[in-house]
Amino acid sequence: QVQLVESGGGLVQTGGSLRLSCAASGLTSTIRNIRWFRQAPGKERVLVAAMRWGGSETYLDDSVKGRFTISKDNTKNTAALQMNRLKPEDTGTYFCHALTEGTRSGYWGQGTQVTVSS
Repeated sequence: QVQLVESGGGLVQTGGSLRLSCAASGLTSTIRNIRWFRQAPGKERVLVAAMRWGGSETYLDDSVKGRFTISKDNTKNTAALQMNRLKPEDTGTYFCHALTEGTRSGYWGQGTQVTVSS
């Protein structure tokens, strides 16, 4: 199993920045892909960013391109989502997710709340 713990959420004004962190533990050698999802109130989780755990390929949703950056540190088993020029529509609970070998559903963190005030 893999355990994921997010941190770094908070309340910020429009145009501000936040950096989310995801700390992985357990069978981290099985991680193949690390992803960040956002869930706004009353809406489904949507994929915001993704990165190969063993490489540098990244994916960013069009809504965050040019503002968000996903990164990782394999030596520390952490991933991060740097969010700049935040907008009210970025508000939601952000979840870290790990796709791993041997599982179809992967593993989720508990989420961290991001609120962007206008």
